[in-house]
Amino acid sequence: MSQTASVWLVVVLALLAANLPFISNRLLAVIRLAGPKLLAVRLAEMVFWYFVVGGLGLFLEQRAGQIAPQGWEFYAITGTLFITFAFPGFVYRYLFKHR
Repeated sequence: MSQTASVWLVVVLALLAANLPFISNRLLAVIRLAGPKLLAVRLAEMVFWYFVVGGLGLFLEQRAGQIAPQGWEFYAITGTLFITFAFPGFVYRYLFKHR
């Protein structure tokens, strides 16, 4: 896989994974919950998916060559990007009126 394709794969997966907690009422999109999923559970699930997508990105970067060192700035930027990607799912879940 080319480096450009792996970057786009990570970006698209991050977009999907950031919205998954807000679209699905199941925990990690698999486990059915007895009651409604709380916002805190959705945010914790979003953090979990952030690390899963980040691990995939790290794996793809390792396959392409040497891993570049990342400081706190990298994690701050990717974290805010992941939160920005989650905005459509948040709007769908909490701001739209469902009938």
